[in-house]
Amino acid sequence: MYFFQFPRTTFRLLLVLFLLSFANEAFGSSRQLFSLYQPPPMALTYHKGDLLYGYIPVSILWYGKFSPAQKSIVVDFLNSLTPGTKVPVSSPRDAPSVSQWWQTVETYLEKAGKKQTSLVLTNQISDENCSLGKILKKSQITRLARRVNSKPGGLTIVLTGQDVAVEGFCSSNCGYHGWHKRVEKNMKNSRSAFIWVGNSVTQCPGQCAWPFYKPIYGPQTDPLVAPNGDVGIDGMVVNIASLLAGAVTNPYGKGYFQGPATAPLEAASACPGVYGKGAYPGYAGELLVEKTSGASYNAVGTTGRRYLLPALVDPKTLQCATLV
Repeated sequence: MYFFQFPRTTFRLLLVLFLLSFANEAFGSSRQLFSLYQPPPMALTYHKGDLLYGYIPVSILWYGKFSPAQKSIVVDFLNSLTPGTKVPVSSPRDAPSVSQWWQTVETYLEKAGKKQTSLVLTNQISDENCSLGKILKKSQITRLARRVNSKPGGLTIVLTGQDVAVEGFCSSNCGYHGWHKRVEKNMKNSRSAFIWVGNSVTQCPGQCAWPFYKPIYGPQTDPLVAPNGDVGIDGMVVNIASLLAGAVTNPYGKGYFQGPATAPLEAASACPGVYGKGAYPGYAGELLVEKTSGASYNAVGTTGRRYLLPALVDPKTLQCATLV
């Protein structure tokens, strides 16, 4: 069993960048210096292990209270990932699509000689009464993932409500991905990947819902307006997207990553806090802004819903690639 968190390496990287930002601000030229700074290439090594590709059945376990509107934000995002999915004609002309963001993940699979992914939401289960309680250990997250009827080779997404505390949440991670073995009748043991993400809006929005909330550390810039008007859920989408990229390209610990396998930098976690061009600590980058609401975003889904999605390491350029 392996657990892959937003690694502590990521937080250390953010701290270093913040210190650099602080030093630059002391000289009154932080934005200029960071716009000129070119980060070194970040090649994620392929360790020849299994990846998730082809038809991937996706299941969601809603643990705790989520409104229908909150669920639709997440579901619309997942349904927008399929390559080639078009956005409504009424969407902003130059707005990138969610499926365009996912194309970077597909590039990793192509490099490994694998098929394109087809993530299909096949199952949703609600546990509104929190059958295991509202204070969970990591082992219980795995137990919840096993509870969902996710087929071998599939992916389960466990989402916990804003009043559910999970071991390590806020103190060391905003979510993680891992895997567990399943024993099916007339089948050998098989593996299924899972993702867990918590709603941080009442527990640690400054850590897990930035840039929609003022950060606990670093430059105290004004937060962005969440694209769907829900700081907790829009923050969860950012973390789901990051972990989804990691789960597909490094599901069982021997896929694409940089650094130690126990704390790997993956496709998204290697680009912390980057959402648009010119990003630096405390500044998410140049983004699109919806005129009426003032909400910031960089991608549009199949229903026309707007999202803010994290940068991914592009295996072609070896740099953090943004949509805008």
